[in-house]
Amino acid sequence: MKIEKQMKASFSVIGKEGSTLDGQGFIQKLWEDANSHFSEVQALAKKDENGNLIGIWGAMSDYTHSFKPWEENFSKGLYLAGIECTDDAYAPDGWTKWTIPSYEYLCVEVESESTFLDVLDYMNTNSIALVGAVHDFTCPSSGKNYMYFPIRTL
Repeated sequence: MKIEKQMKASFSVIGKEGSTLDGQGFIQKLWEDANSHFSEVQALAKKDENGNLIGIWGAMSDYTHSFKPWEENFSKGLYLAGIECTDDAYAPDGWTKWTIPSYEYLCVEVESESTFLDVLDYMNTNSIALVGAVHDFTCPSSGKNYMYFPIRTL
């Protein structure tokens, strides 16, 4: 498991919001909804110099939208399935915009279903505190999936 530190300034995501209260499989349903209506937000997405999307995010927060870790052993919280967008973008009807604070993150490529727990074990062993909710990131150019673990507020 390769762990890299990365600073990321505050950024915005427009997506479909759901909650663990919505029941099992809610994340997959959010992604299906977001993907099937992507044309509604495509123009709001941040793009690189070649016109490619900057990032696809599964952003997470506690129920208060404070970007604290999910509660009850990471089993209860909010999820936003979406794209990184410009900070001045307005979410169309049916979409939600979150602005995620600046953090220093531990970034890890998802290699197995145990990646999340493996990183939490690494953090515990090395006395590194989790200071916010973990986010899923998909790199549009490579298709690789990563997890971002906030370890320090910037």
